[in-house]
Amino acid sequence: MPLIAVSDLTPEPIIADLPVADLPVDGAELAAYIAAKLCHDFISPAGAVMSGLDLLDDPSAQDMRDDALGLIRQSAAKMVALVHFARVAFGAATTSERFSGEELRNVLAGLTDGGRATLDWRVGEETFTKIQARALLNLAYLTVSALPMGGEAIVAVRREDGQLILVGSAEGARARLKAEALTGLRGERMTEGLAGQWIQPYWLWLTVCDAGGRLQTTVEDGRVALIARLPSAG
Repeated sequence: MPLIAVSDLTPEPIIADLPVADLPVDGAELAAYIAAKLCHDFISPAGAVMSGLDLLDDPSAQDMRDDALGLIRQSAAKMVALVHFARVAFGAATTSERFSGEELRNVLAGLTDGGRATLDWRVGEETFTKIQARALLNLAYLTVSALPMGGEAIVAVRREDGQLILVGSAEGARARLKAEALTGLRGERMTEGLAGQWIQPYWLWLTVCDAGGRLQTTVEDGRVALIARLPSAG
């Protein structure tokens, strides 16, 4: 699938450009939403680890020991992948001031590899500041997530006219963004729906706008595109 071009984006894109000073969600409320999302993400693999341990401790289930160990191993790997992703996508990450494209691809792979959608990572040997890395990782994750029935997600980066342009293009059957996600990508407060579907798109919008950039979203039949423009110097 060819990489989507800005000139190809139809119908009219949603361009989020609300001044950060006019945020509809304050810091404490935002922190609560993010904490709730992280707890929701972590509880499933954590619960699966506990289920595996319970099987190991059950004298009547010793014939399931190998299954229990497999469950623990798989769930622990998922938990580690979630933590690595959250540190970059939502937090200050490590003391590192810059991230390579390959580092970010590896972080994302822990959550997306093995899913229905395939990821074409066209980032190359770029390096990114923390803010740029945060925007790229969230944009890439949301691009892949727009393909629940499978398809191809392309994530690409280019620099032009003093801007770092991040492009996510998802194409496949039933490619879509939920209503809550579109609300978040516009930088708007959620009035109905699921907060867990809203907070990460809103966080991407906030990250981009706080860096002095702009976020553009286009949704049409079988295709979703996300484009973030950030100052190249970051």
